[in-house]
Amino acid sequence: MDRFSLSGVTLSVYFDTRRPKEDLTFPVKYRVTYLRKRIYYASGIDLTEDQWNALSFTKKKELRETRELIQIGFDKIKEHVKDLVRDEGFSIVGLSKRLNSGRSNSIIEAFYKKIEDLKETGQIGTGSTYQCAINSISKYSNKDIMFSDITIDWLKRYESHLVREGKSVTTIKFYIGALRSIINSGLRDRLITEAQYPFGRGKFEIKTGSGRKLALTLSQIDQILKYPLVTSTEKRSRDLWFFSYLTNGINFNDMLKLKYKDIVGGEIHFVRGKTLRTTRYQKEIIATLLPEMETIIKTWGNMDKNPENYIFPFLTNDMDAVVQKRTIQNVVRLTNKKMSEISKALNFEKISTYTARHSYATVLKRSGANIAFISESLGHSDLRTTENYLASFEKEERAKVASLLTKFS
Repeated sequence: MDRFSLSGVTLSVYFDTRRPKEDLTFPVKYRVTYLRKRIYYASGIDLTEDQWNALSFTKKKELRETRELIQIGFDKIKEHVKDLVRDEGFSIVGLSKRLNSGRSNSIIEAFYKKIEDLKETGQIGTGSTYQCAINSISKYSNKDIMFSDITIDWLKRYESHLVREGKSVTTIKFYIGALRSIINSGLRDRLITEAQYPFGRGKFEIKTGSGRKLALTLSQIDQILKYPLVTSTEKRSRDLWFFSYLTNGINFNDMLKLKYKDIVGGEIHFVRGKTLRTTRYQKEIIATLLPEMETIIKTWGNMDKNPENYIFPFLTNDMDAVVQKRTIQNVVRLTNKKMSEISKALNFEKISTYTARHSYATVLKRSGANIAFISESLGHSDLRTTENYLASFEKEERAKVASLLTKFS
């Protein structure tokens, strides 16, 4: 990493290994030395020791982008040092005042503050999305960006850049959605005016892809359950998928966090983690504990039914958020792999954990269930969300029926 000296001021990048964080990473800081005094400024970047040691020569894309981000911060401080030396004369107080003043208007600084906040509240997955977004934005801009720099034209150019890179509609939606969240905070803090706000109708609108939402029929689900499996891993993966389907299409993150205390009076009560921090009113979802679900719990569940124990024995109460997230991802990855193999053997389209939720909703719809009940059981905030959710499946069903008109043999 660079080292810069001017008129008795020394600037360097410092890897602070004094106190490891919970995920065994250490913060990267900028160290400024002047008149035998040292002050450290956070970069917002944390690395493992192996990542730090490989940083200067790595060929890995993610680490190269991290190195570029560190360099951007270094260059920013260097310019402030040069300006101070040239103008009123350098002082630690003057430098800190400049950096703290600029920080509130910096998109990069705002992103890293958001990422730290997400980590502290255990939202590791969302934090990773924000990290990927700022890596992409910093690479595209190649300089620090102020809130006022994000205009409609800038967003259009950035979107075109992502398309040229081959990013999917979903990825583009996540990246620009994360940026919009940061811009929203800037609007609330009056860093930009309403007139400068670039998002919304008639301005820049984030494109949403319809995506491929596969919903299975009851007959297909029956075939999955009757398909002969050999290994316990295959059987467990299939049963976990089926449990998700039966539990109102619960996602695996919420399912693996269910505890025995959530079973009350023959029902499972839970709140979707997706809405836990994003809505003021936490909507409780209730799923009937069917005999098939009880059998799955008996077969694969935690033998110790202490109310505070997780129903499925993948997570433990002493795990931190990072380890929990990694464990859930591993279970999802394995389940997707095994369900993909089953779907291939049955000549179905590829099945994943996500298919369970879509199948739950559409089986109810096709069976004549009231849409208000479906909305309630999915945890949607209003009926329009459910109607939009089901719309793509109904189009799929119409296309299948229409194809029968020319099925002459």
